[in-house]
Amino acid sequence: MDLQKNKTYRCQITDYTADGTGFAKIEGRAVFVPRTAVGDQCDVRIVKVTKNVAFGRVEKIIVPSGQRIAPACPVADKCGGCCYQHITYGEELRAKEKKVRDALTRIGGQDGAKLLGITGAPTTEHYRNKAQYPVGRDKEGSIVTGFYRPRSHDIVPVDRCLIQSETADKIAAVVREWMTEFSVKPYDYASKRGTIRHIYVRVGEKSGESQLTLISATKKMPGLDVLVERLRAAAPSLTGILLNHNQRDDNVILGDRTDVLWGEPMLEDRLCGHTFLLSPEAFYQVNHAQAERLYACAVDYAGLTGEETVLDLYCGAGTITLALAEHAKTAIGVEIVPEAIENAKRNALRNGMENTEFFCADAGQAAQRLAKRGIDVLVVDPPRKGLDATARDAILKMQPPKVVYVSCDPATLARDVAELCGAGYTLEKARAFDLFPRTFHVETVVLLSKGEVDSKKIRVEFSLEDMDMSEFQDGATYTQIKDYVLEHSGLKVSNLYISQIKRKCGIEVGKNYNLPRSEDSRQPQCPPEKEKAIREAFKYFGMI
Repeated sequence: MDLQKNKTYRCQITDYTADGTGFAKIEGRAVFVPRTAVGDQCDVRIVKVTKNVAFGRVEKIIVPSGQRIAPACPVADKCGGCCYQHITYGEELRAKEKKVRDALTRIGGQDGAKLLGITGAPTTEHYRNKAQYPVGRDKEGSIVTGFYRPRSHDIVPVDRCLIQSETADKIAAVVREWMTEFSVKPYDYASKRGTIRHIYVRVGEKSGESQLTLISATKKMPGLDVLVERLRAAAPSLTGILLNHNQRDDNVILGDRTDVLWGEPMLEDRLCGHTFLLSPEAFYQVNHAQAERLYACAVDYAGLTGEETVLDLYCGAGTITLALAEHAKTAIGVEIVPEAIENAKRNALRNGMENTEFFCADAGQAAQRLAKRGIDVLVVDPPRKGLDATARDAILKMQPPKVVYVSCDPATLARDVAELCGAGYTLEKARAFDLFPRTFHVETVVLLSKGEVDSKKIRVEFSLEDMDMSEFQDGATYTQIKDYVLEHSGLKVSNLYISQIKRKCGIEVGKNYNLPRSEDSRQPQCPPEKEKAIREAFKYFGMI
């Protein structure tokens, strides 16, 4: 019997999805239930049914999981920032470790035992050194800041966030009051009118400094002098108040121009024994204590003796580069953001690290140019979408004996590990680190080494006519796309559906791959919900 929408069923939660949603089997069908814990026995109302999966909402907890706790956050059931406020931290770590292990096994095709565990955070509250609050209005028209409701652009008002710094919350409150008093309107993305888009606060864990960057769609606004005065009184730790101009139509937070309203243009902090100056554009890990553990692991995996040339791709403000330079002959950092590279160069000089070089360039292109330098160890810390095709190709051309991969997304990490291992590398070991308590995000460090190539050769003959050669081109393989879609939406998709959507998106597909054998032949067409899930996978793997 198929599941019925709006009907309530009793079930037990047995697992979590990659985004922290609870998973249950009801009537043989996979059902995803938010805000549940493994071990919960509950009554679930079905709110949506698709061909292969369903989505439910808890009506009543019959027997709570032993890992369930009362959320400390009053808006935990509404805000899209945290998904694990309702379970113990030990259970959260177990779920995250399993998430990384499953990705390395299912997507990466690796031995899950190579993951040596997960390092938990010393605290789960007020650990973030970076806050970016969207600004809007509530139903009464009052100005609010907070975080987006899941899968929407509705702002859930949050005056005190348990994972953000208390300084950031205090600064946001001052800005809200100023906007109300001086009739400064929040930016409305639908009408493309208004002024303040985001309030961006960064704090230095070790320096004690803080910095505010207001992101505005207009260049002028009233009462800025008053705002500066009130901010300095409310938050004495402020060393800089900046105004960033962003008139883009998309949801990119920072624009191209930043002016200083008061104070210094950069924030200072200390990490891994080095002093760093940070512009608003520069990448800097949000959890200071865990970042030091993460980078120490990356340096350990690099196994440096002082004689190596190390290349650090996606180097940001040079945090990992300087940590590597302490133990290497030469450390080279590459980053595409000009402001970050300027920060990195200043930081190297500031810390007396003369054995460093920094280049502003695309990671893949820079790696190709630097291949002839003879790189002994390559360290990569890419964005969530992982390595692009150019970077992967450059790594394989460079053939460094060791690759240390720092990742913020297990799925794209596993995809890239599969590619590199398929080209002769071996996954030696890996360790996960929780830099984002109470959210589903997790960092991982892996060590890949260049293995011996088998000298035995086998002659294989096959026809290319019906083969989809895009498996060997940019993006993810069909298996990886299937795994991603299943993990994130619970839907099973076929090669036929993937190739159909590839053609719709203009992605190259083999000339005859999955086409009807004759003009009179009919093929099933990809349903809308599966097309949406496949397109999300394409975006995730950087294919569109």
